[in-house]
Amino acid sequence: MKYYIIAGEASGDLHGSNLMKSIFKEDPNAEIRFWGGDLMQKTGGTLVKHYRDLAFMGFIEVVMNLQTILNNIKVCKKDIEQFQPDAIIFIDYPGFNMRIATWAKERKIPTHYYISPQIWAWKENRIKAIKRDVDFMYVILPFEKDFYEKKHHFLVKFVGHPLIDAIHNRTEVNEVNFRKENNLDDKPIIALLPGSRKQEITKMLSGMLSIVKDFPDYQFVIAGAPSQEYSFYQTFLKNENVHFISNKTYDLLSVSRAALVTSGTATLETALFKVPEVVCYKGSWVSYQIAKRIITLKYISLVNLIMDKEVVTELIQDKFNSKNLKKELSKILDEKGRKKMIEAYSVLEEKLGGTGASDKTAQLIVSSLKK
Repeated sequence: MKYYIIAGEASGDLHGSNLMKSIFKEDPNAEIRFWGGDLMQKTGGTLVKHYRDLAFMGFIEVVMNLQTILNNIKVCKKDIEQFQPDAIIFIDYPGFNMRIATWAKERKIPTHYYISPQIWAWKENRIKAIKRDVDFMYVILPFEKDFYEKKHHFLVKFVGHPLIDAIHNRTEVNEVNFRKENNLDDKPIIALLPGSRKQEITKMLSGMLSIVKDFPDYQFVIAGAPSQEYSFYQTFLKNENVHFISNKTYDLLSVSRAALVTSGTATLETALFKVPEVVCYKGSWVSYQIAKRIITLKYISLVNLIMDKEVVTELIQDKFNSKNLKKELSKILDEKGRKKMIEAYSVLEEKLGGTGASDKTAQLIVSSLKK
């Protein structure tokens, strides 16, 4: 059978690649075309467009790049028409994917949504379009099932979180070799995860690196996004205690003492590696003012949202400054603070369910097409 998958971000590329592996197990003759990234491309199938050409951050950035986004939608529709898939699989990325879902539904192409749009955070009115245009929804956060079924009377499948699989299936890194290969010394490592898009990386790294001088007994290591070139990061590598590693975030987290993490999927990844973290976020003033008025959640990090309490400190907008960063990082480097956070992480992992999210989702998709 033929599958068309659309993932628009780095995290979607990761989950898309694991889902593709599971689809190939269920359907060895599967033909897959996709919008995604390097990980999906390595898995097989045909890459139509890379997510680095799709990711625009914030309200202002989206408006400025509206014509590009509309052109991409046209390209996508035309490519789907030529491919004639048996199913379209959407992975998060709702602004783009829901437009394609509406179009696909009109053409009676089965629509599967893996990793639900976070309408519990904002744009809850999207539920109308989801109920109308999405045939099958697979959710990965435990509270999402109740949100959809109890509040909106829309049946979904809770499949568990694919990050557990991604981390569970990785090859363990040898710390001594890792440090040697990446020119790191013996100092404990503080990982910096500034995001994957240029706008956010620039904003976040400027703040994160402002406290390097306050922690001379540690080395700071920037986790480079696979979508960005090394030359982009060079301006941030002026301190001898700051290092850079590209496309090895999981290996880096596995040997880190603590981390400063930009809000997003990375906050959950860091927690699953049992690395104490401070969550940071700073957007443009206009984007933040708009977001503040339409997002009603108590927290921005997945860790706190899932636990429904503050497990990790969130430094947002004006609170994201050198004074607060220094204070909060010191807390999680202290043994007492570390122990408390790591204990909470164990409870978090239990809430997320076990392994097998990709396999469960692939089985459900393939079996629906065989009926």
